[in-house]
Amino acid sequence: MPTFDYRFTIDAPQPVVLDFHHDTSVLKTLTPPPLFVQLHAVEPLGEGSKADFTIWFGPFPIRWQAVHSKVDDQGFTDTLVTGPLKNWQHRHQFVAINNEITQVNESIEYEFEKGVKGLVSRLMYSRASLTLLFTARKLITKKHLRTIMRSKNVHN
Repeated sequence: MPTFDYRFTIDAPQPVVLDFHHDTSVLKTLTPPPLFVQLHAVEPLGEGSKADFTIWFGPFPIRWQAVHSKVDDQGFTDTLVTGPLKNWQHRHQFVAINNEITQVNESIEYEFEKGVKGLVSRLMYSRASLTLLFTARKLITKKHLRTIMRSKNVHN
């Protein structure tokens, strides 16, 4: 199966980064234009919790259903149950570099469907598309966590 790995560091303590990502509605925040996420049913993050959502690529809806596993104090994994690919397993890991810096590790194992469905997903989830998506998510994450950290510093 193909794999995709993306890493970056962020100026925030690991528990703060973990809490930010444990909010399952953050998927909407982390999805950059021109994509749009519509949440249908998203359970609080926990072992076996489910997420049902649609990612809109302009006028084209792509329905996803995923289940979370390996939820711990280092991260979590989401696994595609139904959606545009044959397989998709995405591990989010948050590693403390020190008390103020966290490394975010994104690792995805995925497999395309055959035929026309596979052709469409190969275009939408190509290595270049994933790199653009995760670069945008990095910038969005950094922006939101800067705001969170400023807010915590004001209140301390």
